[in-house]
Amino acid sequence: MEIKVNFLDNLRLEAKFDDFTVVADQPIRYKGDGSAPGPFDYFLASSALCAAYFVKLYCQTRDIPTENIRLSQNNIVDPENRYQQIFKIQVELPADISPKDRQGILRSIDRCTVKKVVQAGPEFVIEEVDNLDADAQALLMLDSDTSTSTFIAGKDLPLEQTIATMSGILAGLGMKIEVASWRNIVPNVWSLHIRDAQSPMCFTNGKGATKEGALASALGEFIERLNCNFFYNDQFWGEDIANAPFVHYPDERWFKPGPNDELPAEILDAYCLKVFNREGELRGSHLYDTNSGNTQRGIVSLPFVRQSDGEVVYFPSNLIENLYLSNGMSAGNTLAEAQVQCLSEIFERAVKREILEGEMALPDVPQHVLEKYPSILAGIKGLEEQGFPVLVKDASLGGEFPVMCVTLMNPRTGGVFASFGAHPSFEVALERSLTELLQGRSFEGLNDLPQPTFSGHAVTEPNNFVEHFIDSSGVVSWRFFSAQSEYEFVEWDFSGQGEDSNSDEAATLFGILEGMGKEAYMAVYEHLGATGCRILVPGYSEIYPVEDLIWDNTNKALHFRADILNLHSLSKVGLRNLVKGLEHSELDDYTEIKTLIGIEFDDNTAWGQLTILELKLLIYLALQKYDQAKDLVEAFLQYNDNTVERGLFYQAVNVVLEMQLDEDLELADYEVNFRKMFGNERMDAAIGSVDGTVRFYGLTPTSMKLEGLDRHLRLIDSLKKLHTARANVSAHGE
Repeated sequence: MEIKVNFLDNLRLEAKFDDFTVVADQPIRYKGDGSAPGPFDYFLASSALCAAYFVKLYCQTRDIPTENIRLSQNNIVDPENRYQQIFKIQVELPADISPKDRQGILRSIDRCTVKKVVQAGPEFVIEEVDNLDADAQALLMLDSDTSTSTFIAGKDLPLEQTIATMSGILAGLGMKIEVASWRNIVPNVWSLHIRDAQSPMCFTNGKGATKEGALASALGEFIERLNCNFFYNDQFWGEDIANAPFVHYPDERWFKPGPNDELPAEILDAYCLKVFNREGELRGSHLYDTNSGNTQRGIVSLPFVRQSDGEVVYFPSNLIENLYLSNGMSAGNTLAEAQVQCLSEIFERAVKREILEGEMALPDVPQHVLEKYPSILAGIKGLEEQGFPVLVKDASLGGEFPVMCVTLMNPRTGGVFASFGAHPSFEVALERSLTELLQGRSFEGLNDLPQPTFSGHAVTEPNNFVEHFIDSSGVVSWRFFSAQSEYEFVEWDFSGQGEDSNSDEAATLFGILEGMGKEAYMAVYEHLGATGCRILVPGYSEIYPVEDLIWDNTNKALHFRADILNLHSLSKVGLRNLVKGLEHSELDDYTEIKTLIGIEFDDNTAWGQLTILELKLLIYLALQKYDQAKDLVEAFLQYNDNTVERGLFYQAVNVVLEMQLDEDLELADYEVNFRKMFGNERMDAAIGSVDGTVRFYGLTPTSMKLEGLDRHLRLIDSLKKLHTARANVSAHGE
């Protein structure tokens, strides 16, 4: 994690990281102002807080109340060496906690990350640099032998070269990539989380059988998501980019809907229209771009090559954003390598969906077959030694698809996790299933897995597949575990041979789609210096239902974005129109505003927690529509999952509204005690919100210029780096 420090007045310092700011000072006796804890105080507190976190985690997973658990830490200093200290952590536990849980709580503290880092003895490197943003990948590289060339299946170049090339590309874009965490809880299963230090919303996870394999995986995923603008998928890109010569890519084209909102003739093709417009309800306005919001330019569309005949077909960017998420995106050392990864991923998700929604039972992989892969068996054994039974299944549906499945069971909680992996090689698909299972997870994280069900509706509900797509945490049917499998085991092999193995494998995978009667469309991206591609298979590789284009399109943001960002400057007429539009939109009241309008608000602000319900409540207060405001404030208080502070503010608003709406009550008779309960600052805000002197309490003013929205602006700055690189390539005709 990158922590940037600013020098403030006197001895005060300000550390900034992610969306947080920490201020440190020195005591007055050391010439400071005593306005904040000192740096060493924060260090001491970090180990106590970390210990308490692990106690809380242990208790939460076992439904043990923590109200009567107390924890303290004292540091005992050696009188002869003040750098030699003992940290004594003491825990006071209620009498009703069992001896087993008492030991479990104490052992949980041993897992404290701060404790482990201190005990291991971190190495400090102190150096001068010309620019803090230079040497962008210094936080990323492994201490590997650069003369070594490690080849793994699926990669056309050694891992060491792949890592160096990809990290160099990111450095050239001006992106400072850092490793936020590593995981290796069983043998031969590694995962890590990397992110852009300047824009932590841009992050990826990598997995592999080795550290190098996991890092190459994470870097490849990072580049694929840059290539496809995925980090910025649902967000407003600002007026500068919206009006730039191009918004997404230099080869994009804009088409206007017909006079009656008909679809432009230039987009999609007959095959796609049968998939996306089978009921004839899709209109041009459904396809306006969410990211730019520039409806005057028309529908921005991106070129894809139809694989059956090489013809170019234009897909509206909004259609891609709404339906496909990250499915079918990849970057590689070569185009063939990227294609194999794309197609493998598409088959993995589609076959997984067919199996889970069909509640199919799969054949076990025989033990004698698993023994061919001792490194994979070692990882499985590591899980089983921790008390997690593992089932290894052939998900190829009788040898038709290159897909495997590793399923973990958690007897402590009754939860299960079905992890799928795909690749033309049986071994690689199996390895990916296992590494995907543990990507970014600790043993404790396996306590959150959902329990299986016999309810077919819960399994086939569309959002369940989305959960499976995001992190495989969706619900699985008990029928999946039947010993009566619907297919015989097949030890399949779709892998290619020799130097052109990836090309052979890509052709094989495209051939499977062709045999199914599916059209595939591909875009190749090389603007950033890395080869990547995106493959769409209409009617097969969508993640969200096609109906979302009509009923749950992200470009509904265009109806509300400008008014919400300009909230503080709206007239009463504008406010009435906005709240009326929200009431008639049929949107869920608990939809977050940041999701609705595509703005990355800081989660730690009122904007970051704001829902449609709360926004309507604040508008009704500003309009002095007290009956409507009272109904919504009661709903807010009943179902509130906002911050404690925000809840107390609305409790105060609620009692002031009672005074306003009841002719027999006078605020003056109660105000003194209200102030004792809620405090003067909170009561001033509540009274002002009702009498109209305070508007939209807690929401800082902004506008379509996005001023003050630092988190979102960091994301846009990241996007502008890509925009510049693409513009430069386009200008040079490359």
